[in-house]
Amino acid sequence: MWKIYFLKSIKKNWYYVGSTNDISRRMQEHNKGKVRSTKAYFPLKLVHVIESTSEKDARDLEKKIKQKRLLKEEIIRTIKE
Repeated sequence: MWKIYFLKSIKKNWYYVGSTNDISRRMQEHNKGKVRSTKAYFPLKLVHVIESTSEKDARDLEKKIKQKRLLKEEIIRTIKE
């Protein structure tokens, strides 16, 4: 099962969107500073997960969310409520 996940920086008002088939491994990588794009923002906490049955669907949705800032902001607002 693939997952599209949202992380929030504990120190800064910053969110990250990614996809993976192993969320616990990926969280460890993010919080150990092994992911270049999140390294400056850790520690991070997992705030939302969307499940997907295929890698292609997960990657496509991740890409769509990242390209459409308003969609990302809308999802983040939903998470906060």
